[in-house]
Amino acid sequence: MSHHLHAANSWGSMLITLAIFAAGLVYVAGWLKLRREFPNVIGVQRLAEFLAGLLVVWVAVSSPLATLDHQFLTAHMVQHLLLMTIAAPLMLLGAPVVAVLQGLPSHAVHSVSRLLGNRKLQKLGRIIAHPAFCWFAGTGTVIAWHIPALFQVGMRSENWHAVEHASFLAAGLLFWWPVIVPWPSVARWCEWSAPLYLFLATLPCDALSAFLTFCNRVVYPHYQSAPRAYVLSPLDDQAMAGALMWTWVTFAYLGAAAFITIRALSPRRRHSQVEVV
Repeated sequence: MSHHLHAANSWGSMLITLAIFAAGLVYVAGWLKLRREFPNVIGVQRLAEFLAGLLVVWVAVSSPLATLDHQFLTAHMVQHLLLMTIAAPLMLLGAPVVAVLQGLPSHAVHSVSRLLGNRKLQKLGRIIAHPAFCWFAGTGTVIAWHIPALFQVGMRSENWHAVEHASFLAAGLLFWWPVIVPWPSVARWCEWSAPLYLFLATLPCDALSAFLTFCNRVVYPHYQSAPRAYVLSPLDDQAMAGALMWTWVTFAYLGAAAFITIRALSPRRRHSQVEVV
């Protein structure tokens, strides 16, 4: 890696770290304000979940792990998986919309409120929040960035590399939105649809990971000539990345589907539903 590129990476990592820190401060300010006025609205657990999500984002894109993604496809895959399957759901579990709005300056909140009141934006928001759109956004982002031509663009340019990371985090937030339904949003489907939604999402990821694992050639030319600090051939690195994706996504998605199913079948949950009816 050239000195110029290394300097660009250092500045980029510093800016990302500052942005993550600023997001955390805004959330904490909003959380404290809500706790003073409405003590039972957002508990400590939500605060911990959101801040843990931000920490995972930092680990994925600004920690020493980020320095390995140009050397190893496996490290690059870990970044994507951290952003989509851990950071994104943790941040949504923290009920970020309400806390962040409370933490912003009053004039910023007023501007956001005016935007949210726009009918065209409300219509666009309903489309974006629809489970079908969220599913295609999540799976489509994964597939698109693993197309060799687009992958190479992200590896050659630090700006495009940052766009790649941002798109994985955004796609993760969209993908998990219908599953977690962060407060105060309202579910737009039957709870039993969530396990099917998650199961179907594993299929394209399984196909991609199987291709990377069993392909007998290096798919991404960048890693063919990348300098390596450890003895691991590009083909073995690719197979390891594919196997990691296969295992990780299966546990993340099907684990969440199993949790939702068990929760829906729990006697206490069914009893409360009967009482409501």
